[in-house]
Amino acid sequence: MVRDHIPNLDESLVLAGRVDSKYRPVWEGKPDVERAALAQYFLPHASRKPTFAPTRPRIVKWYCPFAAQQAFPSGHRYCIKLFTCCSHQCEYCYARAYEPDAASAKHEFEQLILKDMQDLERFDVPAAPVHLSNSTDPFQPLEVKTSHARFALEQILRHRHRFTTVTILTKNPLLPVKLGYLDVFKELSVLPRHHPRRAEFEHQRRPASVAEVSLAFWREEARSRYDPGAPTVERRIEGLQALHAAGVALVLRIDPLFPRSPIAGRPPRTFEDFGLPEAQTPDDLRQLVGLVKSLGAHHVVYSPAKIVHLRGRTRADV
Repeated sequence: MVRDHIPNLDESLVLAGRVDSKYRPVWEGKPDVERAALAQYFLPHASRKPTFAPTRPRIVKWYCPFAAQQAFPSGHRYCIKLFTCCSHQCEYCYARAYEPDAASAKHEFEQLILKDMQDLERFDVPAAPVHLSNSTDPFQPLEVKTSHARFALEQILRHRHRFTTVTILTKNPLLPVKLGYLDVFKELSVLPRHHPRRAEFEHQRRPASVAEVSLAFWREEARSRYDPGAPTVERRIEGLQALHAAGVALVLRIDPLFPRSPIAGRPPRTFEDFGLPEAQTPDDLRQLVGLVKSLGAHHVVYSPAKIVHLRGRTRADV
């Protein structure tokens, strides 16, 4: 932080003291001006509740608001969700538990993100990672009509000193290539000279911007059954190769991991018993890891499938 004085410092520290205990580790151990800035940006100023969670920002929100910081102690992070719902309609998607059925653009998205960026500057909030986005794909077909992802990335670039790592998560890596977004991707990968964390990133040789591409399937038969609205395996590989050729840092998400036949039970069952193709064979996983190794990806992210109950709706048979 560069400011020696922050308006309403004492009031802001009182506000910080009212944050819910599971988020409090983010505030602990920081200088008063940083604690105050985080409180002013993330916490509701006029709330009369004795304690509360980070809820105030409009678009540039607290990342993973349902995660306890004791179990996820990464400090504060941002998530920018560009759209409501996702047109990929993946059968296993956990976000369908709380998202509506149809994908749509957020109302007044550009005005709201500009207000959040102004607040980051006004409150002098310390730099932190930002994710696009953790539950709805920023490069679903709506992006062709709205350019919301492009606008968001340009605003992050304009306020680059407020952000550290920029993570772009998508199942459609070819779309930003075709839309001509590689110039923004490349600019985001370089921290400006005045950035407070530049020396640290350079010393650790950490990429300042990463494209995380979700590709859980190697065979199109499996992809078409479980990711029915998402791009094909071939198109995703083409997108990965194009990003690699442009020098964009890559991460592969084999996410989710499915059980494999035989499925435990009495008697044991197979996917074929349910009329479904095997989702991931050991050879599929070897092929996926081999692909990203050939592209020099930084690492692989994976997590088991999380099957959720849909509110007021019936889950598909699959």
